[in-house]
Amino acid sequence: MNKLKIIIPIALVGIISYVVIIHGSQKTLKQLFKSELDILRNQYGFPGATAAYVMPDGTVGVVATGLADVEAEVPMTPQSRMLAASIGKSFVAATVLALAKEDRLNLDDPVSKWLGERAWFSHVPNHSKISIRHLLTHSSGLPDHVHTKRFVQSYSQNWHKPGNPFPPEELVGFIQDQPALFEAGRGWMYTDTGYILLGLIIEAVTGHSYYKEVEQRYLKPLHLALTEASDSPALTGLAAGYTAKDNLFGLPSKTTVASGLMAWNPAVEWTGGGLISNSRDLAIWAKLLYEGHVMKADYLDDLLRSVPVGEEGSGIHYGAGVAICEKGSMGSTYGHYGVIPGYSSCVRYFPKYRVAIAFQINTDIGVSDHSTQLISDMERRLAEIVVAHVQHQCS
Repeated sequence: MNKLKIIIPIALVGIISYVVIIHGSQKTLKQLFKSELDILRNQYGFPGATAAYVMPDGTVGVVATGLADVEAEVPMTPQSRMLAASIGKSFVAATVLALAKEDRLNLDDPVSKWLGERAWFSHVPNHSKISIRHLLTHSSGLPDHVHTKRFVQSYSQNWHKPGNPFPPEELVGFIQDQPALFEAGRGWMYTDTGYILLGLIIEAVTGHSYYKEVEQRYLKPLHLALTEASDSPALTGLAAGYTAKDNLFGLPSKTTVASGLMAWNPAVEWTGGGLISNSRDLAIWAKLLYEGHVMKADYLDDLLRSVPVGEEGSGIHYGAGVAICEKGSMGSTYGHYGVIPGYSSCVRYFPKYRVAIAFQINTDIGVSDHSTQLISDMERRLAEIVVAHVQHQCS
C-alpha cells in the first residue's frame, strides 16, 4: 500500500507523542516535520532554516535543515538564531498593552500627549489626530520611512559607518512634512515609522529603554533565552544571512563578516522589529501571547481589536501587532511575518487547534520581492502536518 495506514498516540514520559506507520516504518511528528522542512529546502533552494511547533498540551518540537553558513559549511541547528524582523512588533505591542493595563497610558491617548513637546512632532503627518491605537493597528495614515527615496539613498550611503547612523528620531525625520496617506483611522497602511513612535512612547512613559522593558516583562519571565535585542553587529549564534547582490540598500550579499558578526548594524530597526531569536522561542511566544498568558491582565480583546487590511471582505485584519487571517484552510490564524535583508521569519497560531508554528530562513531572496510563494507555502505545509496530528488525537 502507498498511503498512510494508521496513527498511534504513545505516552512518553507524560508527553503525548505520535507515530505514523508508513510502509512498515515509523515516523514521529517531529520526524515528519523535519522531512517536510528538508523537502521545502530542496524545492526552493534556500541555504538553511529552522522550524518549531507547540502542541495544545505545550509539547515543543524544533528542527533544522541546511546550512547556517554556506561558505564555511556550518550546519543549521535548532539553536541557530536569526533576525526576527517585524515579528518584533508583537513584543512592542504587548508592551504598550501592558502599560495600558497598568493605567500608565490609554490606548486612545493622542500621540501628542506623549511626544507633542518634541521639536519635530508638529512636522509628522496627522500629528494632531493620531492615537496610540492608530499606531498599533497601522491605521495612522503615516508613510513608512523604509520605503522613502530619502531613506533608501541615505542608508545606502551610510550603512557601513560605525555605530548606528540612524537613531529613532532621525528615522521619523524621513516622513516629516510629507502628506498623510489618509485621515487617521480611515484606512490601513503598514508603517515601521508608526512603531518607531510607539518605542519612543514606551520610553517616555517608563523612563527606561524599550529593550529593558521587553527583557524584564517577557524575555526573562517566559524563558525566551535565545531572544534578545539586535542592537549591535555582534550577535552570538547568528546564522549568516543571504540577500540579493543587487539589493535596494547596497548591502553585502552575505550579512556576516565573521561568525556572529554582521557586516551592518541591525540597530537601525529598533522597535520596527529589533530582535534576534529562533524558531522555538517564537513559537512559544505565539502560543503564550495568543492564549492570553504573557501578562496577568486580560489583554486579548485589545490585542485582537482590529482594522481591515484592504477591502472589508478580504478576511484579513490587523490588530495590535498581529495579522489576523479569517479565511485560512485551517481556520483563523494570528501571527506575523518578518523580512529583513538576509532573513525571513514567520509565526502563526491556529486558535481552532491551539497550536503554534514558527520558522526562520537565512535568506530573503524570493521573499522580499514576492517572486516566490515560499513563505505562504512553507506556512501551510508545516502547519498541515501539525494540525493533522491534533485532528487524529481528537478523532
